[in-house]
Amino acid sequence: MIDTQIEQALNDQIAMEARSSHFYLGMATWAETSGLNGTAAFLYRHSHEEREHMLKLIRFVNERGGTAHIPSLDAPAAEFSGLHAVFTTLLEHETNVTASINEVVDLCLSRKDYTTHNFMQWYVSEQIEEEALARTILDKLAMIGSDSAGLYLFDRDLEQLEPEA
Repeated sequence: MIDTQIEQALNDQIAMEARSSHFYLGMATWAETSGLNGTAAFLYRHSHEEREHMLKLIRFVNERGGTAHIPSLDAPAAEFSGLHAVFTTLLEHETNVTASINEVVDLCLSRKDYTTHNFMQWYVSEQIEEEALARTILDKLAMIGSDSAGLYLFDRDLEQLEPEA
């Protein structure tokens, strides 16, 4: 049977991943209605990826004898001032997700739940990739500046970029 504190922490992480999926979905909708179809496709894929992260946690909690809780969600942000704002917000969000995951890992170690600790290592690695990707995208946007041709190519390139996980 799973430790009750760890079960609660994992349910909190389930909520975090659900909010992440919703968060990406809101940004994707903004991008699509702003004519940034490549960016929208990228963000829709990431929304789906975050939902898969949530489902992985749900299954783990249930398989360990706990009960996963499906959270209700508030509407995500719907308006952004531009791509730089989207990806700056995205990086901030991902660093918050990383902190949340680290708290679960720390709790697992303190409660000597090495099974859950091992399971959470996948999320630790995933967050390294997520933050690196957001930083790379922000670096590219900084290089492009307000160049329309550069933004067009950036948007087109994002459509082809596949999520790592």
